[in-house]
Amino acid sequence: MSELFDRHRETLQRAVEAAHTRGYWSPYPEMPSGRIYGETAKADGEAAFQALLNAPFEIDQPTTGATVGKEESPYGFALGTTYPATDPVALVAAARAAGKAWAQASVETRVGICMEVLDRINKQSFLMANAVMHTSGQSFMMAFQAGGPHAQDRGLEAVAYAYDEMAKVPGAVRWEKPQGKQPPAVLDKTFKVVPRGVALVIGCATFPNWNSYSAYFADLATGNAVVVKPHPMAILPLALTVRITREVLAEQGFDPNVVVLAADEPEAPIAQSLVSHPDVAIVDFTGSRAFGEWIRTNAAGKQVFTEEAGVNSVVALSTDSFKGLCGNLAFSLSLYSGQMCTAPQNIFVPREGIQTDDGHKSVDDVAKGIATALDKLLGDPDRAIGILGAVQNPDTLARVDDARALGKVVHDSAPVSGGTIPEGARTATPLLVQLDAEDEAAYLEERFGPIAFVIATDDAEDAITRAAGSARTKGAITAAIYSTDESQIDEAAAAFAEAGAPLSVNLTGQILVNQSAAFSDYHVTGANPAGTACLTDAAFVANRFRVATVRRQGA
Repeated sequence: MSELFDRHRETLQRAVEAAHTRGYWSPYPEMPSGRIYGETAKADGEAAFQALLNAPFEIDQPTTGATVGKEESPYGFALGTTYPATDPVALVAAARAAGKAWAQASVETRVGICMEVLDRINKQSFLMANAVMHTSGQSFMMAFQAGGPHAQDRGLEAVAYAYDEMAKVPGAVRWEKPQGKQPPAVLDKTFKVVPRGVALVIGCATFPNWNSYSAYFADLATGNAVVVKPHPMAILPLALTVRITREVLAEQGFDPNVVVLAADEPEAPIAQSLVSHPDVAIVDFTGSRAFGEWIRTNAAGKQVFTEEAGVNSVVALSTDSFKGLCGNLAFSLSLYSGQMCTAPQNIFVPREGIQTDDGHKSVDDVAKGIATALDKLLGDPDRAIGILGAVQNPDTLARVDDARALGKVVHDSAPVSGGTIPEGARTATPLLVQLDAEDEAAYLEERFGPIAFVIATDDAEDAITRAAGSARTKGAITAAIYSTDESQIDEAAAAFAEAGAPLSVNLTGQILVNQSAAFSDYHVTGANPAGTACLTDAAFVANRFRVATVRRQGA
């Protein structure tokens, strides 16, 4: 049995149990506290991050000898970190060669190494927070949580699912078939988990770790070598992940090229070459619908898992807390400036208005209530930047500008300044636009970023039908309803289940529709165009390996 497996056995068992019961559990504390991570951890993480700026990122792997790297912090400065440039063919060949011994390793050995990697990544959570913050634009607290412990939870969840599925495969059995008065037919059978081959993980710019760790650790645990292709503007978090993994692999006697980093620049992308490589057997991708479609078209014969664009909806029909509804939606729209795949975009309200604890509210009143809540939430610049973070891509601001012309602007988007906000930070408050349900061209496409619509519908049934219909045809990762009528909630639950979008009901407190918890929530369903896979279920890991059988005549 692997020493690392034994070291982390209890955590693994707890993770498997949590995945079965779907309750709250996490081994990685989400608060950036010195009492938990060490009194100097924050300063040490900041110093380690600063040391990576304007310097080559050291990683010993196949390289052309050139370097790449053009990352810029959305908070107003260039990272200046450079990475080894790679030839895709040579990189895949190195991973394939290193993967042979990795594939032969026991399940316990591989899982133990994955658990140790996660433990070491957790100890570097402050460094990772700085790397995520200054590539994605998330605020420090969000970067610490989403880029650190919450991403680690997702990685551990994948390892737990992978181990659980592989543990179902017995190593050896004696098969005896009774044959009446004749001696039984006897076969000795052995079964071995066999990985598919080289796996490619293509990261995104907004959640480089959170959206990659499930695939990354599922691939490794099931015996596949991994090529990590980060978004060219968010390389550092995944580069750190790869480096830590390679260190553990080397310590355990494996060729570290089991995991390799494929860094590139926007002007010279290499993802298509990697996807098309005949030795790449698995592709995981998070990003745009356009490139997701290209992958699905051009990755014939490969196992493909994607998370793509979606149009998330809220149906507001009635509430016993109008203030809570407005406040919760304001926070949901503001969190990380709407740059979350789970952020709501379309808020459907019946044209006759809704009944609330504060009396009848028209569509105008609902829109105004959310706008007022936004102003209250984001009125203090330091509080605002802690919620909004920074805008990762300048193209998002152009998208906001274009959206102003789509309808009646109820709450305009504006940059945030003052307080401790760094000069040069790219910021934007949410834009809220009021529309009619007939304006489908405006709202039936994902408008990524701090953009949302309040949409007047004929009635409650029309609101549910339109929201669920858009999930089914355009894709959705989340959905929400506000109603005091249980029959309406039941109707919505059935409609969104059919559309493949998980439904949140009457969220008026601290929990947001944006949030997805590892070990409990099934993130994406694979049941609508927003993605082909779920993070994490058995199907997400079981298709990364096959079982080889050897049968011998028994004595």
